[in-house]
Amino acid sequence: MKAIVAADRNWAIGYQGGLLVSIPGDHRMFRKETLNKVVVYGRKTLETFPLSQPLEKRTNIILSTNRSLSVKGAVVVHSIEELLDEARQYDTDDVYVIGGAAVYRQMLPYIDTAIVTKVDYEYHADVWFPNLDRDPDWVMAGEGEEQTYFDVPYTFVTYKRK
Repeated sequence: MKAIVAADRNWAIGYQGGLLVSIPGDHRMFRKETLNKVVVYGRKTLETFPLSQPLEKRTNIILSTNRSLSVKGAVVVHSIEELLDEARQYDTDDVYVIGGAAVYRQMLPYIDTAIVTKVDYEYHADVWFPNLDRDPDWVMAGEGEEQTYFDVPYTFVTYKRK
């Protein structure tokens, strides 16, 4: 299972329910990675999508404690165990955890690869992804060329669990 996330220098990922920055190159990479795959996320992340609808051309699995939540075009699960049971139907390399912070934290023990868009900037934030650079269980396995969106440098970095 993989995680895919954009994080700033401090591993911040969001503020007041939204992304810290919208980088077209990051969005293109996200689409390329997840198209025709399985995406796992929470209800709050769903609410950030256009019209609060599941992502097209992907299998959507939503983790929510709200037992009455029903989302057309998505499977809604209510526990990590239920999520893992649902995800077992798919190749683990095709399952991407895409947020938010609580879902990342809960799913990190089951993730073996993290694709991180590292944004070289410090944003005002209220949610963070675990700092994989400081986690002894993780190692940087690859790093792309630095790119720039306006004056904001960013790099695609792949981390692997040891």
